[in-house]
Amino acid sequence: MLASLIAAFKLPDLRKRIQFVFIMFAVFVVGLHIPVPGINREAMAKLFESGGVLGMLDVFSGGALKKYTIFAMGIAPYINASIIMQLLTIAVPSLEALAKEGEHGRKKISQYTRYLTGVLAAFQAIGMNKYLTSAGVLDVNALTFLQIVLTLTAGTAFLMWVGEQITDRGIGNGVSMVIFAGIVASMPPQILNTWELMRGGAYTPVRVGGMLLLFLATVVGIVIIQQAQRKIPIQHVKRVVGQKVYGGSTSFLPLRVNSAGVIPIIFAISLQLLPQTIAPFTGTGKFGQMFQRFAEWSNPGNNWVSALFYAGLIVFFTYFYTAVTFNVSDVADNLKKYGSFIPGIRPGKPTLEFLDRVMSRITLAGAVFLAVIALMQYWSPHITGVQTFYLVGGTSLLIIVGVALETMQAIEAHLLMRHYEGFIK
Repeated sequence: MLASLIAAFKLPDLRKRIQFVFIMFAVFVVGLHIPVPGINREAMAKLFESGGVLGMLDVFSGGALKKYTIFAMGIAPYINASIIMQLLTIAVPSLEALAKEGEHGRKKISQYTRYLTGVLAAFQAIGMNKYLTSAGVLDVNALTFLQIVLTLTAGTAFLMWVGEQITDRGIGNGVSMVIFAGIVASMPPQILNTWELMRGGAYTPVRVGGMLLLFLATVVGIVIIQQAQRKIPIQHVKRVVGQKVYGGSTSFLPLRVNSAGVIPIIFAISLQLLPQTIAPFTGTGKFGQMFQRFAEWSNPGNNWVSALFYAGLIVFFTYFYTAVTFNVSDVADNLKKYGSFIPGIRPGKPTLEFLDRVMSRITLAGAVFLAVIALMQYWSPHITGVQTFYLVGGTSLLIIVGVALETMQAIEAHLLMRHYEGFIK
């Protein structure tokens, strides 16, 4: 791996791309420390002690939300806009036709996604400011309130631009790299805090070592499942075009075990923690107190019923999102259209039923895996006794490992084009 890195930096084009990524990371880190005015820091810290949705968003923003800096909204509005546009592309015939127009259609949909990102970021900034004002954390006049909303929206737009620049001029998917940078930026304080508590005697070396082993085992499991595929053999029939013969070869149709990625966990945790988001607005009356108790009970880490419901949501959203992104009917039709077939399976409806059965089985394995990884972040503190390191399992670790694998594969592709040995065998 070291030799491959050296080879990568010897290539001027690849070296410039890697350097550009690090420059964008440096810009991102600087923005994490530029706060907006009017924030009561002590009240903000107390607000985030309860965790919940705010804690999850803070991890994705690299700690910017807790500090309420110009990047407090992070790239989340762009992710939500992209998911909405993906679903609309399937549901709206005009957008579906636009997506099939090639490069022009993709550019149009990307443009619509940017506009929707700005709208979602503005609404999220307004809602967050109102929430912080009602909680006594933010104390500003109307003009400063509007300035903060515009600043936070501009921060999200800037991160969206940074992601697009990394995609075009750097390595890997830019938006994923921005999320990766935000999560990694939150790791040093966690590591330092854990180290200081171990030195002070609050944690024993055995507990910290157990946490480290659990972390490494989780990473290995994520890598195995993320790379796992079911290869369906495909036989291509021979076709004669003029004086040339095409086809007649055998290839594979790779079906990923976890084709939904981290999206099911994001959907499930957003729905599961919705009561905690609404609870602060229910007041202090009898109904408000009951609802707040229910919101606390609904946290997956508080009882096994909520944890089981959370796992069920993840399994449901895994099947739902896999069905949305992987159309088995289209795959079967395309195989039949181009004269290809699965050995032993007749083209048409039998192929459709076979692929649907295989996808259902491997998706179950992927869904169970996602549920275990998602719950691991709640189980780990009870198993190891270490409460200050949050990256054992959960969405954050999935994103870190997934982006690292994608980036390594992108570097490998550049090296293979120049006949260098890659990272992944």
